[in-house]
Amino acid sequence: MSKRVLIVDDSATIRQQVRMALTQAGFEVVEAADGEDGVAKIRSDPGICAVICDVNMPKKNGLELIEEIKAGGANSHVPIVMLTTEGQPALVQRAKQAGAKGWIVKPFKANLLVAAMQKLTA
Repeated sequence: MSKRVLIVDDSATIRQQVRMALTQAGFEVVEAADGEDGVAKIRSDPGICAVICDVNMPKKNGLELIEEIKAGGANSHVPIVMLTTEGQPALVQRAKQAGAKGWIVKPFKANLLVAAMQKLTA
């Protein structure tokens, strides 16, 4: 059975690039266009085993998404990796304190993203 990963990004292009990289590696992909949608999808799908999330999004940003997921619920244990253009150390630190397992800066290398997902979902 393939592992299901949730991609949360307001850029359809980024979601498509991540989807292609992960599906070629055997993952199943669920997409959300903003943080609010992402939280709703992870709450309603206990099969999601990892989340890849942008920081800057409408409705709910990536840090708020992490905090809400990690606050409790069936999927509070799911690893979350940030995929963003942001690279400020303070922001990275805040995300890690909130519960992010990794930080990948865009533009990303597909093989590194896939390797990170394989490691986190093993």
